[in-house]
Amino acid sequence: MGKRKAKSKPPPKKRMDKLDAVFSCPFCSHGTSVECRVDMKNLIGEANCRICQESFSTTATALTEPIDIYSEWIDECERVNNYEEEDVSYRS
Repeated sequence: MGKRKAKSKPPPKKRMDKLDAVFSCPFCSHGTSVECRVDMKNLIGEANCRICQESFSTTATALTEPIDIYSEWIDECERVNNYEEEDVSYRS
């Protein structure tokens, strides 16, 4: 009589590294001064700078991470800066 084949164990699952929730401020340029929070109860994402007190808030979904809030803040800052530059060039 032969032995039964042993079942091999499945490979262990890789752990996902946690994403940062603290970033540098686009206004005062202090590193690790902006803290992003996601309030799932009210579906609001907030980014606040502890140094210069600048803040940004946006709507959040179930998939929103702190990096998403920070990225939206940076995109909004760039959009406003580009709009102001275009406005100044039209006045000249």
